[in-house]
Amino acid sequence: MFLIQFLQNNWRSLLWSAGILVAAIIVAQLIRALALHALNKLTQRKGTILGQSLVRHGRGPSHWILPLVAILVILPSLSLPQALMAAMEHITGIGLIGAVAWLAILLVDVASDVLSNRYRVDVADNLVARRIQTQFQMLHHIVVVLVSVVALSIMLMTIPAIKHIGMSILASAGLASLIVGMAMKGTLANLIAGVQIAFAQPFRMGDVVVIQGEWGWIEEIGTMYVVLRIWDLRRLVIPLSYFLENSFQNWTRTSADLLGYTYIYADYTVPVDAVRTELERICKSTKLWNGKVCAIQVTNADRYTVELRALMDARDSNDAWDLRCLVREKLIEFLQKNYPGSLPRYRGEIEGGETPRAAESLPMVAHGH
Repeated sequence: MFLIQFLQNNWRSLLWSAGILVAAIIVAQLIRALALHALNKLTQRKGTILGQSLVRHGRGPSHWILPLVAILVILPSLSLPQALMAAMEHITGIGLIGAVAWLAILLVDVASDVLSNRYRVDVADNLVARRIQTQFQMLHHIVVVLVSVVALSIMLMTIPAIKHIGMSILASAGLASLIVGMAMKGTLANLIAGVQIAFAQPFRMGDVVVIQGEWGWIEEIGTMYVVLRIWDLRRLVIPLSYFLENSFQNWTRTSADLLGYTYIYADYTVPVDAVRTELERICKSTKLWNGKVCAIQVTNADRYTVELRALMDARDSNDAWDLRCLVREKLIEFLQKNYPGSLPRYRGEIEGGETPRAAESLPMVAHGH
């Protein structure tokens, strides 16, 4: 009854206030649309990555920030009951905190776009680019977590009844923090590992690594894990803390250049010099070869075969793999066509012993009458 009576007595002022708020929101949206349109035209004319990224990432947060700011500006001039005014200001303030936190996170995405354009990884010499992008990606995850925690804490601190919860989250102190830290030991270990990896950089985005016997590329570095794209397109998900506690191979740690090798097993009669000449011809005939290393050596020998190791260099891991396969195929083809007797074979020799039964069963041939 009280609410109905209140509405009957104040419906004109409430309707007028609602109309002003709707008008303020519409004006804010128009200003937002005009600003984005002007910025979009400017960036299209100049072609700047910064402007394009601002337009793309700013569309979402600006939907909320400008209308909420407009409401906060208009509210004091409205003739509304004090309790309703305080509630609207509180709700609008909480929404504005969330929108600003969203904008802060997206500004990090803008910086990521600028860095990605400045330091490209789709070029041959991308070591510096991968190092910088790896560091920034890890920092991006940390900023997202910190901004989210701070924004949530501030929101909770605006509510008197649960203000202490927000202060506890923001301060991260006391027994509660210790209990949470113990419960989230694995999560915190991965977060700390992420910070260490970002600066120490035992690996970077796009590095070729061998982990747990699997060979592949670092495809994604998350807050808690790393995704390894294996050569057969499987994905191996590994916790970040693994890399601080276990050893692994990094084939592109200091340079993208790699030495590729392949083994050929042949008979002892194989002409090594001829195979060496053929290897040089194969390397010079392909763009996969980097042009520095091309050698063949007899690296081992057993009772039946000799082991030839062909060693070549390539610009990156992909070229190294393809070059190894090409050299292996061409050398086998070379031996098959030119020196088939040099292919691996087993030898045997029979000395003395009984006459084979097959020979004994042959018919005797009579000569003369």
